[in-house]
Amino acid sequence: MAAPSLLLITDRNNTALPLSDVLAQALQAGCRWIMIREKDLATAELCPVVEATVTVAKDFGATVSVNNDFTAASICKVKAVHLPQGQPVATIRRVMGPETLIGVSAHSVAEAQLAAAEGANYVTASPVFATDSKPGYGPALEPEGLAQIVASVRIPVLALGGVTAENAASCIAAGAAGVAVMGSVMRAQNPGAIVGDLIAALAATQG
Repeated sequence: MAAPSLLLITDRNNTALPLSDVLAQALQAGCRWIMIREKDLATAELCPVVEATVTVAKDFGATVSVNNDFTAASICKVKAVHLPQGQPVATIRRVMGPETLIGVSAHSVAEAQLAAAEGANYVTASPVFATDSKPGYGPALEPEGLAQIVASVRIPVLALGGVTAENAASCIAAGAAGVAVMGSVMRAQNPGAIVGDLIAALAATQG
């Protein structure tokens, strides 16, 4: 995983523009990792979305992952999935192959450690900051809580929840390998500008 990474998570029900336009702008602005997270779609409905994203991402050398629906990922020959807590990571890896990139959502040190022990390649830690996109997961971790999760595992941790160009550096300073964003980009009238600002902020942490 290149650090610092930017993972863009989709939410087609809350976009200001068609999802295809949002993703095109994000890729043109430098995003190289997209997670398809459309939980209301059955596998048969999700596959066309995944296939369309893979097609456009290929021109940019970008990675596409699928949230939760590893059946859709397998059908579309996508070797990257992201799982909620409780999914059998080892079983899914056996089904999809050892080279599959598997991420797991974590909201605490204990959840991150469990994901790492089960063989996840990375975890997303959320919510780092207060956000409408990640309700119901308790108070925001803040950089201090993020740092505790980072210190507790040996796999990369991506900061998720309320991440902006203004606070992304604090996530990297806390040890995160990168950041993941959804609502701020999905809802933007100019998603490419949001992505460009985030990438610039992350790049500045490497200076």
